[in-house]
Amino acid sequence: MVTEAEARLLRVAVSGAAGRMGRKVLEVCHATPGVRLSAACEHAGAPALGADVGVAAGLGELGVVLKASEDLDLSQSDVLIDFSLPSAFTGLARACAQARVSMVSGTTGLDDAGRDCLRSIAREIAVLWSPNMSIGMNLCFVLGEIAAGALGAEYDMEITEMHHAAKRDAPSGTALHLGELVCRARGLEHEECAVRNRFGASLRRPGELGYSVIRAADIVGEHTLLLGGPGERVEITHRAASRATFAAGALRAALWLRERPPGCYEMRDVLGLGRAPAAPAD
Repeated sequence: MVTEAEARLLRVAVSGAAGRMGRKVLEVCHATPGVRLSAACEHAGAPALGADVGVAAGLGELGVVLKASEDLDLSQSDVLIDFSLPSAFTGLARACAQARVSMVSGTTGLDDAGRDCLRSIAREIAVLWSPNMSIGMNLCFVLGEIAAGALGAEYDMEITEMHHAAKRDAPSGTALHLGELVCRARGLEHEECAVRNRFGASLRRPGELGYSVIRAADIVGEHTLLLGGPGERVEITHRAASRATFAAGALRAALWLRERPPGCYEMRDVLGLGRAPAAPAD
């Protein structure tokens, strides 16, 4: 007979479990009452495959064997928290849909096929994707959108981001998402405005959105939106000091997603911030 406590238990599977973010998710799940790790996976060929994932993460035995992504069994899980690579995302998303397991994903760098898959599985399960799971950064998304729209075209837009030397994508998915939001707030097409590199002599075009990227040492993550106008500038900055911030946000999203019907959700839904309407194009 299942007890009431067991019925309320959130059973969490973790993909990318041997990576930097995956290990933090394991730690946060292990430390949170009412949450139990139910499954864990990594890419084929990962050194820790076949071992207890808790031992590999330095948490002691958790009774969950780290499996290859294609062998992941979700039958005893309620939600998958995914911090993997874009190449693994589609397979994991389809596995969640087949098992009727909710999905929280912070995997960045998704291509059109990955985004199409995200929309497709949202017809069958509750899925939440965000390029950044930090509560503070998601507030900055909203503040940036409001500020860019309110200040208008007279204020130039620039985004600077910093990450550790091993980060694969540049600009970061977080920076690009912020850029898409501020462009939308002004009724602009992001890809027509975005300038990812500036070298040599170049004059700023009206409506341009510039990106600056720094990769160094072990920087966890920093993002700044600069809005520069006549005689003043406004800066909205978020600095992450630990990956545990992202893991805690992902688990909060997973707990919130538990009772939701199929659909594609955002972190701003979790925070009760609502959706901002897009500005009309000029």
